[in-house]
Amino acid sequence: MDLSNKHIIVTGAKGGLGACVTQALLTANAHVIGVSRSIQGSDFPHVRFSAVSTELTSRKAAETLAVSLRREHGSIDGLVHLLGGFEGGKLVEETDDSTLDTLFSLNFRSAFYMIGAVLPLMKQQRSGAIVAIGARTAVEPAPGIAAYSASKAALISLVRSVAVEANDHGISANVILPGTIDTPANRAASPDADPAKWVRPEQIASLVVHLVVENSSQLTGAVIPLYGASL
Repeated sequence: MDLSNKHIIVTGAKGGLGACVTQALLTANAHVIGVSRSIQGSDFPHVRFSAVSTELTSRKAAETLAVSLRREHGSIDGLVHLLGGFEGGKLVEETDDSTLDTLFSLNFRSAFYMIGAVLPLMKQQRSGAIVAIGARTAVEPAPGIAAYSASKAALISLVRSVAVEANDHGISANVILPGTIDTPANRAASPDADPAKWVRPEQIASLVVHLVVENSSQLTGAVIPLYGASL
C-alpha cells in the first residue's frame, strides 16, 4: 500500500493506538501530520512526520489548523481521527453533566469540528479519505458506560452523514468499531483480563491504511467491526 505524496492528518497521534497508526502510515510512505496536545517532532523522528501541538475543542481551532496545514503542505488527502476519551462506572441516572460534556466533547465534538474543517478543502480537491475510530459499545452497549457509548454512537451517525454528503466529491468516510484494544493502559486497567482476546493496535492500523489508500466512493459509509477474538 503506497501513500507517496499524500498528506494525512492523524489526531490523537501520540496515544497507544495513535502511535501505531502513525507508524503504519509512515511505512506506507505518507506524510503524516500528527496532532495532539503534547506531541513533538521527536516522538516520531521521521523525515515525513510533522507534529502539531494543539487542542481541538473548538470549531475555530480546527478550522485554523486545517487551513494552516493546507497552506503548508498543498493538500490534505486524509484525516484519521483517533482523538477520544473514556470514562465509565456510572449508570445513566448517576452520570453527571461534567462527565457527559467531557465525553461528547472528546468523542463527538472534536470529530465534528475537525471533519467539518477539512471537508471544504477536500471538496475543492475532489478527493480525500476520512477514517474515525468508534467503539464496539456504540452498537452493543454495556452497563455503566452509557455516556461513552452514546458519544461513540453519535460519531457513527456523523461519519455516515459525511459519507452521503461528500460522496459526489470523491471523498470516502468510514468508521472502525474496535473491541478492547491491547494497549498498555488497558492492560493496567484490566490486569485479570486475557489480552489475547483483544484487538491488536497493528490490526486497526492496517485497516486504517487500507481505507486511506482505497479512498473510493465504492468503500464509504462503512461501519466496520473489529472485535478480535472476543466475539
